Amino acid sequence: MSALELLNPNAENVNKTQALAINLAAARGLQEVLKSNLGPKGTLKMLVGGAGQIKLTKDGNTLLHEMQIQHPTAQLIARAATATDDTVGDGTTSTVLFVGELLKQAERYLGEGLHPRVLADGFDVARDATMTFLEEFSKEMPDLAKDREQLCNICRTTLQTKLREELVNKLTDIVVDAILCIRRDDQPIDLHMVELLHMQHKLDLETRLVRGMVLDHGARHPGMPSKLEKVWVMTLNVSLEYEKSEVTSNFLYKTAEEREGMVVAERKFTDDKVKQIIEFKKQICEANPGTTFLICNQKGIDPPSLDMLAKEGILALRRAKRRNMERLTLACGGMQINSVEELDQDMLGYAELVYEDTLGEDKFTFVEGVRNPHSCTILVKGQNPHTIAQIKDAVRDGLRSVKNAIDNPKMVAGAGAFEIAAYANLEKVKADVRGRAKLGVQAFADALLVIPKALADNSGFDVQNTIIDLQEAYQRDPSKPVGLDVISGKPIFPEDIGVWDGAIVKKSVIHMSSVLASQLLLVDSMLRAGRGSRPKDPNMPDM
Repeated sequence: MSALELLNPNAENVNKTQALAINLAAARGLQEVLKSNLGPKGTLKMLVGGAGQIKLTKDGNTLLHEMQIQHPTAQLIARAATATDDTVGDGTTSTVLFVGELLKQAERYLGEGLHPRVLADGFDVARDATMTFLEEFSKEMPDLAKDREQLCNICRTTLQTKLREELVNKLTDIVVDAILCIRRDDQPIDLHMVELLHMQHKLDLETRLVRGMVLDHGARHPGMPSKLEKVWVMTLNVSLEYEKSEVTSNFLYKTAEEREGMVVAERKFTDDKVKQIIEFKKQICEANPGTTFLICNQKGIDPPSLDMLAKEGILALRRAKRRNMERLTLACGGMQINSVEELDQDMLGYAELVYEDTLGEDKFTFVEGVRNPHSCTILVKGQNPHTIAQIKDAVRDGLRSVKNAIDNPKMVAGAGAFEIAAYANLEKVKADVRGRAKLGVQAFADALLVIPKALADNSGFDVQNTIIDLQEAYQRDPSKPVGLDVISGKPIFPEDIGVWDGAIVKKSVIHMSSVLASQLLLVDSMLRAGRGSRPKDPNMPDM
């Protein structure tokens, strides 16, 4: 028996109280940090790195990934929230808010002596009822992949919480067009086929979608053309340079003439491959007058080979990244060529326009006007690294929200409409629950309102009056979801203005939050784990 137990007969109850208080405080603290970020009117957070780097963001996933969280319970909540974002592409801030509010509501009843197990049982009943209601409340959109306007509404709902309105409208069209560009019937959408490339210059509003490729390198010979039209694209994986032996070897010669002959023979091996490519180019361009030629090689091209290609008007890129080579064939067509022995026109891709753009010391090669592209590039522009990083984070979330909408075409009305409706439903469910478990159902229902409350608070409206107005508007016509207009503060019908959230996101948030909150409520002791002696943590209770 420990000294604490000898001195205090109620030591076990003290430990339980301490563990619960630590968990409740951690959840509330993390909730307060992220609460002001929710919605289009949410505020920003400034992240300052150890080396003085500064980042402004309101994206919950970015905040939780980059914040230095020391508290073990807060770390657990943060990891669960970011796992939700990794799985369904959104819902990070909502998960943190909901977990914090569930524990905050539970604290009221725990202070009156209610056992945490009773609350956890009530949470389970409320979660199951809310999941069932979500299936009934959500709206099926079977032809969503063909309805560009609805996809734009879904994407806009996601981006509005992260960027200003003018930029949101620009990026919405870009993101939706990018998904529709890479989408293939009866095949899963691969978001890796959308390349995010940035150029630090001009305005963020000049961000655009390139239906083709933007390669972050250019030609290495001054005599090569910088702009080509009606271009045959050869995707090559053949070394066009002298390569040293990979094993230990010796070359023996008796005279200088023999050495020169060996050098010529080695050079001839490479020159023959280059001459075969040039001859093939002549055949293709003669058969198709007015066309030009681009070579994108994954391996090296030495200066003599570059010189030979430049004299024939061929634009050649060397040391291309492997991912770009794979995406180039998807964008332009054709196939990757691993040997120059048997070349055929079917192996080539095609693009209407290829040109170079130089920014400082960096060169970019644009490949546009491709046929049936299954890969594309979003070219992000901005005045500074902060703007570019902010746009990239928002675009990634937008891409995932549109992809999830196509994969799971069940949507729910946004702007807090689902939470208002689910609260009203749980009020009916509570009447059928027997015993003290109905207190857990009531706590769950009250916690659901944290989303519309946060939206109202961040928009500068009176929280209590706004929630009452929303509930009364929904009671007048329960068949039509009612949400909050963050501009006027009045009830609106989100379906009429195209404010949608993914049902899969709501399902993930509700399930993850309720399970995590129940587990944290049932923690009765926090023990130091691991072997060896470690310095004492002042936040951990004595055992």
